Amino acid sequence: MRLLTSTFRSVKHPIPIPIPIPNPKPNIVKPSLPSESSAVAKSKSELKAWCVYLILSTNPPIKTYVGVTNNFSRRLKQHNGELSGGAKASRAGRPWVCACIVRGFNDQSEACEFEFKWKMVSRKLPRKKKNKEADDCSLTLLQHRQTALNKVKGMLDCSHLEIEWQMSTS
Repeated sequence: MRLLTSTFRSVKHPIPIPIPIPNPKPNIVKPSLPSESSAVAKSKSELKAWCVYLILSTNPPIKTYVGVTNNFSRRLKQHNGELSGGAKASRAGRPWVCACIVRGFNDQSEACEFEFKWKMVSRKLPRKKKNKEADDCSLTLLQHRQTALNKVKGMLDCSHLEIEWQMSTS
């Protein structure tokens, strides 16, 4: 019986020595005026104003969708198919209209937590029987989401949030 080491000798290859490549363009930091930097910071913070939204489909099957974004007008266009990137779940029922927007989140994490709780509470709440008329169905769905939202407000500190209903739930 032959030993594996005598059959397969190890071959040592020379280790390549890395040659440093000089940076052809040195990093030059351009000083900016204080007014420019504060204007850029302000516009970036305005772009990052996170909100949680509730949209309602206008074509059968009538349904609702809760989401989070930092640019609601762009996101609604995505849901409606005017821009690419809408959620697959929102393809049926287009076009969508805004039912409610919640603003004032400190950051993306807080907005996502709120969205998650709103969805979870909505799923766990008992549902009322659907009526056959579309208007009644829309109203029932909005009331269901509003009930869930009220429960979330009791679970989280929402004193700094602005909740704006675009559609009547009564």
